[in-house]
Amino acid sequence: MISDSLLNSNGGKPSHMNKQQLNRVIDSVKEICARSGWRLTEKRRGVLELLLVSEVPLSAYEITDAYNQGTEKTIAAMTVYRILGFLEAENLVHKLGSTNNKYVACSHITCGYKHEIPQFLICGECQTTKEIACGGCPDEQEISISKSVIDELSKLVSQAGYTLMNSQLELRVLCHNCATSKA
Repeated sequence: MISDSLLNSNGGKPSHMNKQQLNRVIDSVKEICARSGWRLTEKRRGVLELLLVSEVPLSAYEITDAYNQGTEKTIAAMTVYRILGFLEAENLVHKLGSTNNKYVACSHITCGYKHEIPQFLICGECQTTKEIACGGCPDEQEISISKSVIDELSKLVSQAGYTLMNSQLELRVLCHNCATSKA
């Protein structure tokens, strides 16, 4: 498990997730892993916790550095890549292509619904990232692009002679904090 000091820091900013919320998510992840026949090992948990408390996407090397600073045991970057692959396969993290392949924790881990189309708002200034919809959460009140729009895009892509390989949407935006600081 990652140290409390690391969980309470986020690049100088307080984490957007408190310890109780983090524990609730980790409990859900343990159940998800058990249903799939896997275990949430200490290292997998540590990598996931780092992503859960970060408001910005992290690269495997950034995760490696933070993990090694926050624990007594060290972890190699190759191990972090394998863990990220596992977490991504279990839909617990998302790899963002528009941020040079950095990762974010899925913000809908505890909703219990199959995620349809991962959609992200990524601030072009500070890199703060928000997953905006999973397509099934009953309490979703956020913006979301419907599956029918993606299906239509896929059809148009096919008509152009291509195949849509990934429907994940990454929208480059300016967050409220950066917008007000520019004003």
